[in-house]
Amino acid sequence: MDGLFHFLNAVAAIGLSADIFVVIWATLLGIVIGMIPGLTATLGVALVTTLTFTMQPNTAILVLICVYIGAIYGGGRTAILLNIPGTPANAASVLDGFPLAKTGRAGEAMAIATTGSFLGSIVGMLGLAIVAPWLAEFALDFTSFEFFWLAVFGIVLCGQLTAMDDPLKGWIAGFFGLLIAMVGQESLHAYARFSYGVPNLEGGFGLLPVLVGAFGCAEVFVVMRQEATQLVASKVGNVLSAALSSLRYTRTWLRSGAIGTFMGVVPGVGEDMGAWVSYAAAKRASKTPEEFGRGSPDGLLAAETGNNAAVPGALIPVLTLAIPGSAPAAVLLAAMIIHGLRPGPLIMITQADFFYSVVAMVFWASCAMLVLGLLLTRPLLYVLKIRREWLMGVIFVLCVVGSFAIAGRIFDVWVMIGFGLIGFLMRETGFPVAPMILGVVLGPILDNNLRRSLSISQGNPVDFVTRPISAIIAGMVLLIVLFSLPAVQRAVRAALSRIASPVKNNGHG
Repeated sequence: MDGLFHFLNAVAAIGLSADIFVVIWATLLGIVIGMIPGLTATLGVALVTTLTFTMQPNTAILVLICVYIGAIYGGGRTAILLNIPGTPANAASVLDGFPLAKTGRAGEAMAIATTGSFLGSIVGMLGLAIVAPWLAEFALDFTSFEFFWLAVFGIVLCGQLTAMDDPLKGWIAGFFGLLIAMVGQESLHAYARFSYGVPNLEGGFGLLPVLVGAFGCAEVFVVMRQEATQLVASKVGNVLSAALSSLRYTRTWLRSGAIGTFMGVVPGVGEDMGAWVSYAAAKRASKTPEEFGRGSPDGLLAAETGNNAAVPGALIPVLTLAIPGSAPAAVLLAAMIIHGLRPGPLIMITQADFFYSVVAMVFWASCAMLVLGLLLTRPLLYVLKIRREWLMGVIFVLCVVGSFAIAGRIFDVWVMIGFGLIGFLMRETGFPVAPMILGVVLGPILDNNLRRSLSISQGNPVDFVTRPISAIIAGMVLLIVLFSLPAVQRAVRAALSRIASPVKNNGHG
């Protein structure tokens, strides 16, 4: 009951103050960012973070959460109308959204997407409010040994899920991010590592210049390499009439909301997998799976519910473990630290009011997304007529200004450009960028807890696998690596087929 009181108090505090106007414009900005192909939610949150330095901490986080939620929703507009997902999280929405639009049901499709996005955010918000306090209490039992393995687990799992065809590429990207995080003075003795006598490197690479470069500047390079395109919006039709009809798919949005929330909690996975796993689950549970991919309202609802539910789900590990659940959540975590907020296991003890404020921020951003999505469909479509190539010059300027504004160093601008090139090359060669960013974020956590643990155990590494929770997490890491090996996969399939054969024979007998 105390939690409900704090939540309602936080909701009222935002709704009855000038912050409600912040919710409106920030969510609208997020929707516009998401609608423009190439401007991902991560890029949007990273760029806006550089503009929040003068704001109060709570207001700054409110702006970023609204942009985050709005961007994930906005990407569904281009997926439905143009067969081009505005963000990677909306790729699953293309399968049924665009076929619906081609048959003259674009208004219905966008109403379904809007309603599903709202329901997904609300389900995820409930998961955030219920699971995060429990996880924070559980995390109080974590020591440096457990946090070390948790960082390794996040890197390995993110690398596995973002590069399913070749997990090795994902792991290489993740551990490359860890290597980047090692540059600069270490925290115990202030010894400069990998600085090679360059004074600027002694402070390490700033997280935001790395993020802005890997996602923003890299996107500029990708677009410059492609041929110029002009997007033409389709006719919309009626939107409001189909909004309430989505509620009849109760099982779909509840199931997809739960799946999306869970996928958001998994470190480094985020909204993309939330959408795809929700879509696959809806197709398996459907009585008419043959309609999926041909314009199924059920499939579109599942995809849009799953990706939006992953947003508050990704905030759960951010707030309780200081480990991001997705790439945009990594930027949000960096923004919290920059603004003097300290997420982690003690948040329910030292900053309980801030936690419930975040839950209230998600609620208001979801409401603004619903209202703006339904009322401003036609006006927002004019955004699609802007050539993406024209925007890249503006984006590059914002990347430069944002990177420079953090510490007033030209060095950070060069870092941004350098990681822009690295991000571009990684995309061209099939290496996922998300594990690298997760490695940069988790690097200090892994490094500090590794050395703290070795100090506690007097250099004995056995303690890393003899403590119960550490042993469980280490075992999970080992299983992920083993089951990614082709030889192990073949052996498991062979064993399962041998087990299944006698069962079939007994059944016939």
